[in-house]
Amino acid sequence: MTIIQLKYAIAVSEYKNFTLAAEKCFVTQPTLSMQIQKLESELDIQIFDRTKKPIEMTEIGSKIISQCKKIVSESEKMQDVVDQDRGIIGGDFRIGIVPTVMSTLLPIFLNELVNKFPLLRVSFFEHPTKELISKLKNKHLDLIIAATPLEDDELIEKPIYYEPFVAYLPTSNPHFGKSEISPSDLYSNDLLLLKDGNCFRNSIENLCFDCNEYKGRFDLKSGNFETLINLVDKGLGMTFLPYLHTLRLNESQKKMLHEFKNPKPSREISVVYHKNEVKIHIINEIKDLLKNLTKIKLQFNDVNIISPIKNREAARFLENQSL
Repeated sequence: MTIIQLKYAIAVSEYKNFTLAAEKCFVTQPTLSMQIQKLESELDIQIFDRTKKPIEMTEIGSKIISQCKKIVSESEKMQDVVDQDRGIIGGDFRIGIVPTVMSTLLPIFLNELVNKFPLLRVSFFEHPTKELISKLKNKHLDLIIAATPLEDDELIEKPIYYEPFVAYLPTSNPHFGKSEISPSDLYSNDLLLLKDGNCFRNSIENLCFDCNEYKGRFDLKSGNFETLINLVDKGLGMTFLPYLHTLRLNESQKKMLHEFKNPKPSREISVVYHKNEVKIHIINEIKDLLKNLTKIKLQFNDVNIISPIKNREAARFLENQSL
């Protein structure tokens, strides 16, 4: 058997279709099928039940695929071990980022990343938190950037910044023009939020109040901050925005921003990786780069950025930021 045969078998188990698996592996379907047949012949078993649509693994096939993943994962670590020993920051590296962070964070550090590490070939993927965690555990990603804590024993979280929330209010709102407001000021049916399951909405629920208690004048299921901003601009409600997103607003829109009283509600953004990850030297370099660049954008003192979140590393992180 060969590593490539194991990879092909893993692809079929994930996509449950030989044609799609071949496409994802950049080979023809006959080539992929032939290699899997060779693997099955050598093991004298049937890994896949081809009579089912979509294709399913046999009972023994499920166990074989689990072993295939372990073998392929270990084989891919060999070059990483060599690179780490030599201090080389290079090779392929896959980063997943949640949608509410991708649009603001990537422009801040992408240019610095590619210039600082020319040997590193980075691929970026945007997915909801739940999907990112699954891909990280299945070795499809090396690192994810998400709102934490995730409370998963298989993963390690390293905070890179704490991002305050800002209220975005129309001129018709009774709290418009106040120097500072409190989250309770936004207890209203006019509150516009991202769709259920979005990490930013979850942060608001955890840090401020239960959003499920509030029913707006219309049912909105959007995953886009721009939609919320446009609706507020039309006087159809108010919303929360993460601070970094507000930097892209025009001057007229910035007049609609209102800071919260201390302690300000905020979210913790971290780099997250599997506890068995080998590319720690690359992860540490990316983490340090992100912390340095976001520190420039987030010019707050300790009092302003401290939020009512329950996080074991918050105080220590903020202390280091002030040094």
